[in-house]
Amino acid sequence: MGGFFGAISKRDVTLDIFFGVDYHSHLGTRRGGMIIYDQEDGFQRQIHSIENTPFRTKFEKDLQKFHGTSGIGCISDTDPQPLLVRSHLGVYAISTVGIINNAEELVEDYFNGHARQFMAMSSGKVNACELTAALINQKDSLVEGIRYAQQVIDGSSTILILTPDGIVASRDRLGRLPVLIGRNGEGCCVSFESFACTKVGYENAYELGPGEIVRVTADGWETLAPAGDKMRICAFLWTYYGYPNSNYEGQNVEVTRCRNGEIMARAEAAKGAIPDVDWVAGVPDSGVPHAIGYANASGKPFARPFVKYTPTWPRSFMPANQEVRNQVAKMKQIPVPELIQGKKLLFVDDSIVRGTQLRETVDFLYGAGAREVHMRSACPPIMYGCKYLNFSRSNSSMELLARKTVQELEGDEGQKHLEEYADSSTRRGQCLLKSICEKLGFDSLGYQSLDGLLEAIGIDKDKICTYCWTGKE
Repeated sequence: MGGFFGAISKRDVTLDIFFGVDYHSHLGTRRGGMIIYDQEDGFQRQIHSIENTPFRTKFEKDLQKFHGTSGIGCISDTDPQPLLVRSHLGVYAISTVGIINNAEELVEDYFNGHARQFMAMSSGKVNACELTAALINQKDSLVEGIRYAQQVIDGSSTILILTPDGIVASRDRLGRLPVLIGRNGEGCCVSFESFACTKVGYENAYELGPGEIVRVTADGWETLAPAGDKMRICAFLWTYYGYPNSNYEGQNVEVTRCRNGEIMARAEAAKGAIPDVDWVAGVPDSGVPHAIGYANASGKPFARPFVKYTPTWPRSFMPANQEVRNQVAKMKQIPVPELIQGKKLLFVDDSIVRGTQLRETVDFLYGAGAREVHMRSACPPIMYGCKYLNFSRSNSSMELLARKTVQELEGDEGQKHLEEYADSSTRRGQCLLKSICEKLGFDSLGYQSLDGLLEAIGIDKDKICTYCWTGKE
């Protein structure tokens, strides 16, 4: 994944960019970058690795060198950025969020034209941000180029460009991620997360539509290309990776998650499927509001039987190595024995992806004296790896717990019945639940239904991307 923040003002915006980007640190763990523009001294840029040190710590020493009235910055889980580009369209900085599934094909097409080289990373691959800029530069204007790039990219591309004249922001053509504009008395900002705008001193003023391109200056913004009619915003913004304080399409993340838990408990109560437990708890951190909603609707008391120790490892997925990530996740889990020993516990997690860390969590709870451990997922079984965004590290759909379990149960024949397996009311659905319970050690398992999740989000279901559950675009 990744996040971005930009600002342009009648005053220096260095601190705005610094804090605004830092507020996106939950969206990526590999690279952070800032680029500031000053009319006299031009562009100033810095990119750091943030794999072992948070963004704020890495960039504090750079602040004294930065100065200017406009700038952009990003957190990236993929390639180093923002990049500074010189072309027939002028000199500009560019940052992108998304994924390019057909990158190799686009590179070869570019070579078949008049181009001869790209700067290669250590893996030999081309920086996705550089490739996007190369596509843009094939046209006669930034707007034409952005439209062309988003048309030929298989995946998604949300683009932020800094020029000497302002900031050009473009939401992905299907609006898979949000782009928001904030405003105060001196200028404007552009942000992925809405709360970052308000915390840095701007008021949320405008949300771009799918495919919309705007130019932002200190005096306001203008639409350079109108929004399209079709939207497929990612449902996982509300389920998992969106920050609790943010709003997307008018729907607050924390409120949506609580409502989602309530809907799940309501459905289970109607079926008599709520187990007799002592506590309802959330798997920290994003599972907690789902659990609060579940507890409120079920009448079961909410508690925190374990907490995460985060001062030194703020995000369990920070280390690049899976084995190290698992060990860090284990080390972070600190039990509250008084709430675990001899207790029957029901946990709600935001999702169950590969299940590796969840298995260790269950072992940890039983090791701490739990009598029963029941698990609920705040979304349906994940059957397909995301091909539009980089929020999951799974390289193959067969790494996903639900998909892998289907293969173990029925082989290739089972892959023809994924929709049935995802429905807990069917025989295959019940078989999937039983098998995962046995594999991960749950006393019971339940998934939120897709209809329940869409009800919780509360916008037109045709505007929401549910590909990872349904495989339908």
